[in-house]
Amino acid sequence: MKIGTPLSPFATKVMLLGAGELGKEVIISFQRLGIEVIAVDRYNNAPGQQVAHRSYVIDMTNESELREVIQKENPDYIVPEIEAINTEFLSEVVSEGQAKVFPSLRAVQLTMNREGIRKLASEELGLPTSNYGFARSCRDLKNLILEKINFPCFVKPTMSSSGKGQSLVRSESEIESAWNYAASGGRVDQGIVIAESLIDFDYEITLLTVRSKDSKGNTCTKFCDPIGHLQENGDYIESFQPQPMSKKALDKSKNIAKLITDALGGLGIFGVELFVKKDDVWFSEVSPRPHDTGMVTMASQTQSEFELHAKAILGLPVDTSLLRPGASKVIYGDHDADEIYFEGVDQALQIPGIDIRLFGKPKSFKKRRMGVILASSDTVKAAINNAKKASSKIKTKIKA
Repeated sequence: MKIGTPLSPFATKVMLLGAGELGKEVIISFQRLGIEVIAVDRYNNAPGQQVAHRSYVIDMTNESELREVIQKENPDYIVPEIEAINTEFLSEVVSEGQAKVFPSLRAVQLTMNREGIRKLASEELGLPTSNYGFARSCRDLKNLILEKINFPCFVKPTMSSSGKGQSLVRSESEIESAWNYAASGGRVDQGIVIAESLIDFDYEITLLTVRSKDSKGNTCTKFCDPIGHLQENGDYIESFQPQPMSKKALDKSKNIAKLITDALGGLGIFGVELFVKKDDVWFSEVSPRPHDTGMVTMASQTQSEFELHAKAILGLPVDTSLLRPGASKVIYGDHDADEIYFEGVDQALQIPGIDIRLFGKPKSFKKRRMGVILASSDTVKAAINNAKKASSKIKTKIKA
């Protein structure tokens, strides 16, 4: 493995397609290893663009715009951080040897929408999942739910992230609004939604799974300690690590995670989402990139999920060990405004084990993630409590 000097003719160049708060941390991790990073996003001044060596604003589903940027920069590695990308063109880039896509082109293509990944997990690999089906119209959705899925069930866009466009449907009267919400919440409106039955689970976990190179150059799989999380309307609001669970459930979780990530291939970190009830485990979703619930690893692990992703992609050794229990809690914008500011950060940081990341997003929405509180302590319970205490100190204000 050779790493060049940034901003020189011999630089090792990485292009991130998507530069939100998770991409920002990935960029910083690459830069700490001497990598030259180009950040691409669909809006100006995205968090990752603020720290990258160079940045571009394009529609990443547009082949000509994506082609122009890739040909101009000629990166060694392309790392997609969102779903809304023209993967057909990325396939051309890989086949022509212009650049490598990580974790792998197959992973990016299949996880781009829930249809591809659910069929892989359930129909090809035989992993336990909820009862599910796909609909291409409101009428199809109604028939699907009434004839196969039943109530209550979830309706989601096939392309979305962080719970956007997701609804819990309890009755026939809610189906039309769920269809409309899913259509508006998807990254790309393909007119396809997934309906899936509600699983009676005790808790959800994210099992961060890293495919990296060992000392002999062979691909190996490592797991971070399981991350528990709480959601509100499909959005993560709080996460904690480690999530207590039985050895049997953890072994099943690791087996499912290894099967799905082996099928996707490549190098990097995968966020495998699972439902757990006692010793039973069901596959939910997988993201071929750092996971929002995994931001807790910035407080809890020796190497955060972002450092793990960067090192794995570069073929470097990784360390997934837990440093100490941790928790994270989202800081919302609370206002629809072009400019906000934060009060109480100084008070929050007086609480032991607290750290804070403010993402620097250029525009606020009431339920937009604008930052995250990180907490570490001797126990998960103490870390969660301290994160909540810190949250009560921080207020978002509109600039007068």
